[in-house]
Amino acid sequence: MKVIARGTFEITMSPPAAELDGAAARIDFDKTFHGDLDAASRGILLSAGDPATGHAGYVALEAVSGRLHERTGGFAFQQLGQLTGGEPTLRYAIVPGSGTGELAGVVGTLDLRVEDGVHHYSLAYSFA
Repeated sequence: MKVIARGTFEITMSPPAAELDGAAARIDFDKTFHGDLDAASRGILLSAGDPATGHAGYVALEAVSGRLHERTGGFAFQQLGQLTGGEPTLRYAIVPGSGTGELAGVVGTLDLRVEDGVHHYSLAYSFA
């Protein structure tokens, strides 16, 4: 049975650094989650394309550590984002097998929306 965790997060991103002979950019980031997920994360994002023209993509991994509802531990998120013709798509999921501590076995997907500059998450999760 899936449980839903909701809240907000702040993100701080480093300036982009060129990778793969300039074909991609690397951005390191830190997040602080509030709400049902009370945690901190660090991540690595690789992007390519030209967002100014409405065409780009990125992949990211982030390691999360903290409390999810009443359980403490950690897990990793995996992200895949694309911008095609100015229309974004995003897949955001917990990496299977990445849970530690009381979060061992956690699986799930995250929906994200940004309103007035605030990042809101809804994380549907269960334990395998």
